[in-house]
Amino acid sequence: MKIAVVGIGYVGLANAILLAQHNEVILLDVDASKVLMVNQQLSPIEDSDIEVFLREHSLQLTATTDEQLAYCDADFIIIAAPTDYDTESRTFDTQIVDQVMGRAIDLNPSATIVIKSTVPVNYTYQARERYLHRDILFSPEFLREGKALYDCLYPSRIIVGGQSHTAKVFGQLLSQGAKVADPVIIYTDSCEAESIKLFANTFLAMRVAFFNELDTYAEINHLNSRDIIEGVCYDPRIGQYYNNPSFGYGGYCLPKDTKQLYSNFEGIPNRMISGIVESNSVRKDHIVNVILSRQPSVVGVYRLITKVGSDNFRSSAILGVIDRLKAKGMRVVIYEPKLSKSVFHQCEVIHQLSEFKQAASIILANRISQDLMDVVDKIYSRDIYGTD
Repeated sequence: MKIAVVGIGYVGLANAILLAQHNEVILLDVDASKVLMVNQQLSPIEDSDIEVFLREHSLQLTATTDEQLAYCDADFIIIAAPTDYDTESRTFDTQIVDQVMGRAIDLNPSATIVIKSTVPVNYTYQARERYLHRDILFSPEFLREGKALYDCLYPSRIIVGGQSHTAKVFGQLLSQGAKVADPVIIYTDSCEAESIKLFANTFLAMRVAFFNELDTYAEINHLNSRDIIEGVCYDPRIGQYYNNPSFGYGGYCLPKDTKQLYSNFEGIPNRMISGIVESNSVRKDHIVNVILSRQPSVVGVYRLITKVGSDNFRSSAILGVIDRLKAKGMRVVIYEPKLSKSVFHQCEVIHQLSEFKQAASIILANRISQDLMDVVDKIYSRDIYGTD
């Protein structure tokens, strides 16, 4: 089949590679530099599996900035455009998805549209009504940054929000590219699929928040956080995952998805969903209070990335900590090798690690690195396991 994928990000590129093993895939993006890199078999995002597949595997994959070329004769058009939570409207900003969908339907009204972007519950149903187009599906992703292609190739489950024949075909296309035999495919209506995405990510955020609050309790009471976490997590019903304390949950998905789900709960009795959202802010307040109690002259922030193997800063928990410190009048400097600019988030960026270590009187490290072992007396971190 011919498949168009819109958006060269984690979701778009990973899905394009998955499908290009057995189908003709055209990746569409407005960023010509990303298009050029893909066509040169180079990855514009940091993901080791994507880099290997582009370089070493035979794929029917082409990237372009020409929407007519991408959409013409496509059987499926997959939209992996970004959405973000708008605090004023208290819902996802879906303008880019709307624009892409409208243009795709205009140019190819017979194609099946598949939304991979995270959207509010009921969005897909409303889109079918708005565009008078029955074949609009929602198929959520559960991809980790830096492991996006791996998670596509080895899915825990495939969710397709649609019950039509084309929905079944799309589910089989995703299954065909997977490296596991007969992956679980769940076909639901679109609202249920949208809900699955939001509830799954909110549950993961809840785990992060739970162990962060456990750690806050241990820190204030001078207890060994690691001992408590290990004693709790060796219970197989709880498990050894998503339990490493941090400065809060961040990244592409968890902050916006938890807020969107909370918004969808308006008028519905709840205490836990609202608490998960609130707890992330409370954790950052606690981190800042501890730092201020040490009366540093300059606070150094070591790395902005949300997790190891990622190049994403968006909604990183440390940004919320920086904002709070700046509001208290603290001078903050940043060390982040992924940044080339000299100022970020109204903070000085120091590119030499040795200079950064010397400038900071306390160093905040969401995750501890061997690079900091010579200044352990300056480090403030809640990292226990050295993992995400």
